[in-house]
Amino acid sequence: MFCKRTDACSKRKHTSFAVDKNAELAARWKYCALSTEKLRRPIVACDLGRLYNKDAVIEYLLDKSADRPNSEVVSHLRGIKDIKELNLTDNPAWEGERRNIKGDRYEDMHCAMFICPVVGLEMNGKHRFCFLQTCGCVFSDRALKEVKTEICHKCGDPFKDESLVVLNGTKEEVDKLREKMEEKRAKAKATKKSKKNKVAETVAKPSDSKENPESTETVSSEGQTSTQNGGDNSQPAVPEPPASSSTKVVTPSAATGSKRSIQTMEEKSETYKSLFTSHSSAKRTKDQTSNWVTHTPYHF
Repeated sequence: MFCKRTDACSKRKHTSFAVDKNAELAARWKYCALSTEKLRRPIVACDLGRLYNKDAVIEYLLDKSADRPNSEVVSHLRGIKDIKELNLTDNPAWEGERRNIKGDRYEDMHCAMFICPVVGLEMNGKHRFCFLQTCGCVFSDRALKEVKTEICHKCGDPFKDESLVVLNGTKEEVDKLREKMEEKRAKAKATKKSKKNKVAETVAKPSDSKENPESTETVSSEGQTSTQNGGDNSQPAVPEPPASSSTKVVTPSAATGSKRSIQTMEEKSETYKSLFTSHSSAKRTKDQTSNWVTHTPYHF
């Protein structure tokens, strides 16, 4: 009797464990991984293949300091660009919440809201599903294997195998997706850094219109211009035109713009110089200066 009871208990434990595992697996396809609320459109997925409600992710990104349950699940999310809105196909057999309002009917937990648009498999955790990072369309792994193509079955956009992400994969699959995500981010960071360096080099590089700083330009007294840059690049001097009779001779004082005083002109006579007020004989002493009221420049 003891052996029979032990065998019966072990069978019950095994059965309950299997039921709990199936329920947990089905819940991952029906509930948001962050807020644990039921999935509702718009539904998004991250690079690790986890499903979220879009509004829950946005609330987390706006305030990461708030204490939220399951925040470690989205610790790898940096911004809205790290998630992709999914293009899902509704399951016509799913009646939603209205089917079992009173709770007196059997509810099949394996009946999913969405199906594969190619082979019709339900997205309930029993089958492997993937989504495309390019367009967000969701397909079963069986459809991608049976109908091999490089064009999306639903929207027609081209894609590559590198853009496929497994939804709610195993621990090994999640680890591979994490390595792929980190490699992708490192590559994007290196590309961005190289672009910044190119822009900096373009700004620092002198334009071709500017003269070469190593070249020097000299002007000779005869008006000859020569450029020296490690070689003899001198140009022949252009001869000056002969001076004509109408050419005006410019004196040094005229060239500098300063005025000469008549009193300093040696070619003028003393009699001629005395005609001007700048002559020494025209200057008055302090005693000869009249009061400022009666003073005039022409009256002594």
